[in-house]
Amino acid sequence: MQIDEIKLKIKAGFKEAIETAAFVIIMVILIRFFIGEIRWIPSGSMRPTLIEGDRIFVERVSRFFTTPKRGDIMVFYPPMEPLDERPLAIFERLTGFFCKDIAYIKRVIGLPGDKILIKPDKSGEYKVFVNNKQLQEKYILDNYDYIPCTERMYCGPFTVPKDNYFMLGDNRGNSQDSRFWGFLPRERFVGKAVVLFWPFTRMKGL
Repeated sequence: MQIDEIKLKIKAGFKEAIETAAFVIIMVILIRFFIGEIRWIPSGSMRPTLIEGDRIFVERVSRFFTTPKRGDIMVFYPPMEPLDERPLAIFERLTGFFCKDIAYIKRVIGLPGDKILIKPDKSGEYKVFVNNKQLQEKYILDNYDYIPCTERMYCGPFTVPKDNYFMLGDNRGNSQDSRFWGFLPRERFVGKAVVLFWPFTRMKGL
């Protein structure tokens, strides 16, 4: 009887462990898909707002109710990077476990229907115009430290297509953004960066 009881306890414990693991995985998927996730900043393209090594919380709730607004800092999958649609890859993307999909973080500058123009003035200071009005950008690193516009770049004038967005990094001298790859389809957004929580000395709302 003792051996049978031990077997039953082992079986019950194994079943409970599997059920617990399944519950945790499901909760992680639900939290990441419907609430938010933690990301870290790998490059300096968003300096000075975000620097290398910063940890941020990216919320995913608002995407069900609203569209991104100008000035929002968004995490997204860039349009030139194909997304693996195999079931395992989708699972990895939802849970964050071993996910290999490349994600960017940039600021929303152009909304669908906006007319965009980026150009330097006589002094070499670059300015962004949205619908013929200069955009006031206190968040960028340097108005003079810009990658010079060329004919092959998206510097305008142009109109942002429907359901697409124009994204720029705050560090305009070191950011691979919409100036190089064009417009971002809405369905490529992951979520909105709302809080920088680590390191504590830099903690702030975004």
